[in-house]
Amino acid sequence: MTNQTYRPRNPGHDYYGVGVYLVTLVVSRREALFGQLGCKPTAPRVMLSPLGEAVQQAWEQLPEKQAEHGNRVTVHACVCMPDHFHGVIEVLEPMAWSLGDIMQTFKAVCTSLWQRLQGLPPSVNRPISADCFSDEAPAWLREKALKCDSEGELIRTMSKRERREYYAMPGREHCPLFDENYDDTVCLNERHREAMIAYVNDNPRRAILRHALPDVMQRSLHVQIGERSYGAFGNLFLLRWANKIQVHCHRRHPDSGLPYEQTDDYARQHREWVSAIVGGGTAIVTPGISRGEQIMKNECLEKGYPLIHLQDTPITSFWKPERKRFDACADGSLLILAPWGLDEMRPVEGVPANSDYSRFHNLNTIAAEICAFTENARIIRKP
Repeated sequence: MTNQTYRPRNPGHDYYGVGVYLVTLVVSRREALFGQLGCKPTAPRVMLSPLGEAVQQAWEQLPEKQAEHGNRVTVHACVCMPDHFHGVIEVLEPMAWSLGDIMQTFKAVCTSLWQRLQGLPPSVNRPISADCFSDEAPAWLREKALKCDSEGELIRTMSKRERREYYAMPGREHCPLFDENYDDTVCLNERHREAMIAYVNDNPRRAILRHALPDVMQRSLHVQIGERSYGAFGNLFLLRWANKIQVHCHRRHPDSGLPYEQTDDYARQHREWVSAIVGGGTAIVTPGISRGEQIMKNECLEKGYPLIHLQDTPITSFWKPERKRFDACADGSLLILAPWGLDEMRPVEGVPANSDYSRFHNLNTIAAEICAFTENARIIRKP
């Protein structure tokens, strides 16, 4: 079963060894096949369809099924959202299979369940369709079809590109339940594992809030602000606020050498920032990198002060912030911006642009640009 062409999503990580992972699988064409969201953030839940219940049960049975192949794994949490699935899986000891092999097996089981619920024969024993042998079929497909006894065996011999071409052929209603790829996040430590489980369990509430508050929970993959492009998540209206103040603090005071957040200058600036916020119409803009910036960023999140937070992590179609920032977005008090091409900006003092030192300075340069921006941002692409 070991996939000889398997390529890890995180180069250098051993996907055959011990580890904990948060995996995300997306239903083909984003169809809402697993159920419907409840309507109350105070009682968040997904009302599962029969397919959703079957997929959840298959995940819970995964350790037992993998044990039959000599793989020791356990699962910690899962949630079937209407059009995607999240689960946390832990590999307990080194395996002959990779995580990718296990996920492909799980996806195949779920596809079989879906086909059974539709009254369709599973692909494992389904005869190969006659059009695979016709002159109109691609040469690679005719060649493979001649060597296989069933459609299931044929599909297993295909590459990702070949599978995409195969399912695009007319009459292929037996397509897989999930998209070809999946996403995994590698757990870093125990605290990260707990955060993964909390994230999975919190997903229904997050989804309900995003549907209930579309204006302040926007995700945009391409927003044009001045001459620069960003990914964005949160309340884009904060860009229109008349007064935006940059919080920019060095790690050390230039005169005393003390940590800047411990100095009288920082205390004075902090009073000025809070006074401007309380006075109304003021949003804080910062990447929150140095300790002084982090203190002000966290105070904004805890007290609901308007905040535009710049980050170096890209915002993609399925990216979401952690709970504290997510809740601030739901309150309308936060906009997260991820500038494009950050690592291609200018080197700072000869240090490469993709270093932490240059990112720190370049993010603060961008924060100054945001503060000076007075026009309307252009949303060019949403997910």
